[in-house]
Amino acid sequence: MNIGVLGTGNIATYLLECVNEEKLVDGEIKAVCGRNREAGKQLAARYSTRFYEDVDEFIASGIDVVIEAAAIEVAAARAVEVLKNGKDFIATSIGAFKDAGFLEDVRKTAQANGRSVFLPSGAIGGLDLLQSANAIGGLQKVSITTRKSPRSLGLDSMDEEKLLFEGSDGEAIGKFPENINVALLLSLAGLGTDKTRVRIIADPAVERNTHLIEADGSFGKMMLKTENTPMPGNPKTSYLAALSILSVLQNKGNPVIIG
Repeated sequence: MNIGVLGTGNIATYLLECVNEEKLVDGEIKAVCGRNREAGKQLAARYSTRFYEDVDEFIASGIDVVIEAAAIEVAAARAVEVLKNGKDFIATSIGAFKDAGFLEDVRKTAQANGRSVFLPSGAIGGLDLLQSANAIGGLQKVSITTRKSPRSLGLDSMDEEKLLFEGSDGEAIGKFPENINVALLLSLAGLGTDKTRVRIIADPAVERNTHLIEADGSFGKMMLKTENTPMPGNPKTSYLAALSILSVLQNKGNPVIIG
């Protein structure tokens, strides 16, 4: 498996370490692409890969799968193009799929070209349970409460916790576009953006980003809490998010699917 990574930041570096150096995946990252020429050249030299500034050249470089590890705008601009060129697509910026029309376009393009799109579970769990619970429409309520430090939310320091938002996932997408990956994944797996409730709290006392998922329905009840260690050097990104991408790569093509 020949892998390409859109992005030259922390996630790209971590994946290069795991894949090209530690050989934790049956494949190799053959190419990285980004606007930061200095960072890209350093990655290429250190991990024996190729760096591209031109996205079209990157996509045509002989890779089989593209990992977007850059930004919502990059995922939105390149997902369809990647699929049309016969590559699988793994997205980290789930916010790109907030528009139902775009999501449907991506789905149809993948199907028409015999490709797959992977949306890793990122910083949360329980998505398989929600999909199972809603298999015959038995899921009734889903909510997520996210607690982050002010710094990870891009805020100044504060002395006590503050509720920044409470409402539907659809509303949260507009107000917190950089912090809705987990809520949007929850919506896609469950009841949709209008029926998924979101609370976002800035809490100076927390050391780890915390997500509490609660669900109710004919299946029973679920309560799942995760406390995520941030990526080194980037408090806005969960370490588990990077691990979930690695897991997708390790299980890609596996004849036995769990969950």
